[in-house]
Amino acid sequence: MFENRRRFLAVLAGAGAPLALFGRGLAAQGRGSQASPPPVPHSPDNSDAREPESPNAKSATKAVLEANDKNIKKDVEKLYALASELKAEVEKTDSVQVLSLGLLKKAEEIERLAHEIKSRAKG
Repeated sequence: MFENRRRFLAVLAGAGAPLALFGRGLAAQGRGSQASPPPVPHSPDNSDAREPESPNAKSATKAVLEANDKNIKKDVEKLYALASELKAEVEKTDSVQVLSLGLLKKAEEIERLAHEIKSRAKG
């Protein structure tokens, strides 16, 4: 009987030690701002980690942003046209009695397009 208890306690202690160390590590991470950041190794040949962007990289970024801007403007125009069509369709139908399937599809397309514009605007 004592042998089983000893074995149980040994297993329990063996399993508890890594858990205690793991919990200590989590507690240290939770402090965040209190702990000092790890030192950054400095090498004499690579003094600056970030190199300044080349003019080609800036122009490529600018071209991508301009294309994104054109796409957003085009999509906003399309969204405006779809919303105007939807408004006209709602005004001429009696939605109390019948809800048109085309009306629902147009509303879903407007929603999808608005979501695309939002995600493009975020970048």
